Amino acid sequence: MKAFTDLNEILTLKSAHKKDGRFLLPEDLSILKNAGIVFDDEKIIWVGGMDQFPEEYLPIAKSLKGHVLTPELVDSHTHLVFAGDRSLEYAQRLNGTSYEEIAKNGGGIQYTVEKTNAASFDELFNLAAERIERLHSYGIGTIEIKSGYGLSFEKEWEMSLLIEKLKKHFIHKVQIFNTYLAAHDFPKTYQDSSHYMKEVVIPLLEKLGPLKIIDAVDIFHEKNYFSTEDVTALFEKASLLGIPRKIHADELNTNGGAELGVHHSALSVDHLLKISQEEIIALAKSNTIATLLPGTAFFLGKPLAPARLLLDAGAKVAIASDYNPGSCHCDNLLLIASISAAQLKMNLCELWSAITLNAAGALGLKNQGALIEGMAPRFSLFKTKGLHHITYHWGMNFSVKS
Repeated sequence: MKAFTDLNEILTLKSAHKKDGRFLLPEDLSILKNAGIVFDDEKIIWVGGMDQFPEEYLPIAKSLKGHVLTPELVDSHTHLVFAGDRSLEYAQRLNGTSYEEIAKNGGGIQYTVEKTNAASFDELFNLAAERIERLHSYGIGTIEIKSGYGLSFEKEWEMSLLIEKLKKHFIHKVQIFNTYLAAHDFPKTYQDSSHYMKEVVIPLLEKLGPLKIIDAVDIFHEKNYFSTEDVTALFEKASLLGIPRKIHADELNTNGGAELGVHHSALSVDHLLKISQEEIIALAKSNTIATLLPGTAFFLGKPLAPARLLLDAGAKVAIASDYNPGSCHCDNLLLIASISAAQLKMNLCELWSAITLNAAGALGLKNQGALIEGMAPRFSLFKTKGLHHITYHWGMNFSVKS
């Protein structure tokens, strides 16, 4: 049993949780001032103002005056297992070189695939572990990690096992979610995506399924990548294996990816830069989370996803980093969310719910994301005056260990 007292503020998101993360107003933050919390390893026992703090817990309490407690930050979309450096590509893009030209000259995702395949298991593990430690230092306690830079049966197998090893290594510090994304791209040695699906993606999923280490499958549904038929084949197989689904949707084109995800009861549909009005309505009527990745739009110089349309329709909206080597080499979720909120026209409750409550929902984690009695005691602690200071000071790290 543990207890914290004298917190300047506790962001409970009690009202946001009651509203299922939809149609959120600033007051739905449900902030408690001069507050305390009592919890054990499994659940929150009590949370409230210090004027009502249970006396029996005072002997074990730790005073955290000058701190703010929030639900745990969740980065629900990353690609942090990779090798290689693509900083030169970013410079080339700033200087006017197109992504297509870069790829033609050996850059792009295939460059990362080449470098990742050349790296050993231990090298990739150490690189990823260093990145996870850095994310954790920002206050992020749950991280989704996708495979997808192996693009062969053997290397994608290795990457899924590697993420499982990372999960066990960080079990007492960070909660890791293992997403299978062998369908990230397909090597040009294959005639088309369907051949790669039949020879690599589906057979490997059948091998991984019985190990019970895959938390979700994902697929890059875009023109010249993976088709609706590919998505259906993967999702039907995952469903048979009892594995949840996620999808990269409507990033480059309006192609029905979000609606496809809703049809298959996906945990989340991610990117949505080109989402249609019909798909927005479909999402709003579903439990599928709309995960926005504004860092990618910033990095690539593209317009942001229509967050306000999604929010006003009643969709549950999350924000994730999409941390990766090519299209968003920024691992600071709180920085990305703080910068993008004004452009996305999100109020403070929508912003914080997007990186806690709804982000947890994007991973199927229903017992976290709000600090209310009975829920899991997963939170982030910040040494600062109040919640508004955290998102006001872009890039400053107020996170501390509890």
